[in-house]
Amino acid sequence: MKTIIALSALLMTACTPLMKSNSEKADLIVKNAKVFTHTSGMKNSFAVKDGKFVAVGDENETTKWQGEKTRIIDAQGKTIIPGLIDTHAHPIRAGLNYTLELRWDGVKSLKQGLQMIREQAQRTPADQWVRVVGGWSPYQFAEKRFPTLKELNDASPDRPLFVMYLYSRGFLNQAAVKKLGYNKDTKFPGGEVQLDKNGKPTGMLLAKPNAFILYKTLVTAPKLASLEEEKNSTRLYFQELSRFGLTTVIDAGGGGFYFPEDHRVAKDLNDQDQLAVNLPFFLFAPTPGKELEDFKRWTKMISPHTQHELSHIVPYHLVGGGENLTTAAADFENFLEPRPDLPANMEAELKPILALLFKSNWIFRIHATYDESIERVLSVVEELKKEGGPFPERFIIDHAETIGEKNLQRIKKLGGGISIQDRMAFQGEDFVGRYGAKKAQNAPPIGRILELGIPLGSGTDATRVSSYNPWIALYWMTSGKTVGGLKHLSSENILSREKALYALTQGAAWFSKEEQVKGDIQPGKVADFAILNVDYFTVPEEKIKNIYSVLTVRAGKVRHGDAEFKSLAPQEQFIKALPSWSPVNYFGGYQL
Repeated sequence: MKTIIALSALLMTACTPLMKSNSEKADLIVKNAKVFTHTSGMKNSFAVKDGKFVAVGDENETTKWQGEKTRIIDAQGKTIIPGLIDTHAHPIRAGLNYTLELRWDGVKSLKQGLQMIREQAQRTPADQWVRVVGGWSPYQFAEKRFPTLKELNDASPDRPLFVMYLYSRGFLNQAAVKKLGYNKDTKFPGGEVQLDKNGKPTGMLLAKPNAFILYKTLVTAPKLASLEEEKNSTRLYFQELSRFGLTTVIDAGGGGFYFPEDHRVAKDLNDQDQLAVNLPFFLFAPTPGKELEDFKRWTKMISPHTQHELSHIVPYHLVGGGENLTTAAADFENFLEPRPDLPANMEAELKPILALLFKSNWIFRIHATYDESIERVLSVVEELKKEGGPFPERFIIDHAETIGEKNLQRIKKLGGGISIQDRMAFQGEDFVGRYGAKKAQNAPPIGRILELGIPLGSGTDATRVSSYNPWIALYWMTSGKTVGGLKHLSSENILSREKALYALTQGAAWFSKEEQVKGDIQPGKVADFAILNVDYFTVPEEKIKNIYSVLTVRAGKVRHGDAEFKSLAPQEQFIKALPSWSPVNYFGGYQL
């Protein structure tokens, strides 16, 4: 008898470690789902604890993690993907302006867009502007054309109006021309205020060959009136990003945007856990001629997180320098105009900045649209590597629409990655008009980048160029088409839906140095995921660009809920925009 009791006690002791205590139970279990994973195929359930996946498999496996306080979500057979990661956008700047802007993202007709302006002009105060800033293409409209200046003046005869198309051209109504004081003597380096036959401004602004004229006009318009309004605007914009299943958006800085001043709102909201998405960021040198001075100051002020530190879930963190390192290296992508040549002093400007970043353990990213620009940038990188000083373990070439084989090979050898955006989805027609359909087939050479094993990430470049809707990027990569329906990519550069998703999830995590931390639904990785309204893998091609998330979760916490999951939505999803006349209160954001 004593032997039996002793044996029973031994068995109970041996089994104890396998029995999970209540403190070891999951915080969340999702079941009855089609869970897409990059490494383990399709599963139907997973468990989350302390913001990370702890079990991924079938319901028999995840049920073991269920405790008294575990939240159970029935996905109702819907598709779940890893949280989307945009490798290149400008969300901090966009957040500070979101509630001021009327968005034409997703608008189906110019008639609808003009009616939106007409309505908004009637409610906008006399001291404010109506503004439509990026995220649209004339080719998305049923009419397949730009608005005329007469149409814009008719829609908003009294309130100043500014409509911007990419970094290509701007449209001002006469109220805005008068407010700005533009006349026949107004001059911008590299830009043009178009004049009529009488020498008066028509309202058309042309970026030739750079966008300084558009930057200058944008920063002249009134800003939000208070810190409270800036926080409200930023929260709502990040909430809008979450609506599309985004859980991380890498900020590439922006012109006219300063650190730490313009980061204060995003940082405060992050500290209060009020940002719906993760926010890794790069620092962009905004002032021509003072770029090295800025980076000297910043490298003393702040350091990038190590990969060990990033394993502990860090939503807001510095990654490195860029996308603008020096104005001399900026090749603006206005495909309506000829390719700009970088100035002769570019290398002399860029080299000391890169040397400083390397010495400070910062990686870099750089805006480089054209192969000719990439050629010269890589020569500076190779020179520094040859000199034997500190050298980064990775770096990023952004955009790269016309990159050639030679420079792809150089990037591969140097350890760089390429971040592509869906800019061609919005300006592919312009590119074809200037460079021809044949060259557009390889713009960019997505297939060859993957074939060489170069890290590839995708994104949007939102909001002044493309829309922030990441599903347009997925549509473009899987169809080869613009938002206007022009198929410009060759079959070699069109990806399967799985490969395209990789570029916006696991592959994208490389660009914030978090590939070991996020990007897939696997035990040990951060629990970022989205339940989709339709099945991305089987839905008709044209419907991909209108996919959205019905439940977005970042680090195990619900950030957005819609449709059958709206009851799980956080309260911040329902706050009203400030000021009260904001277009967001009347039109929302992206028009699905």
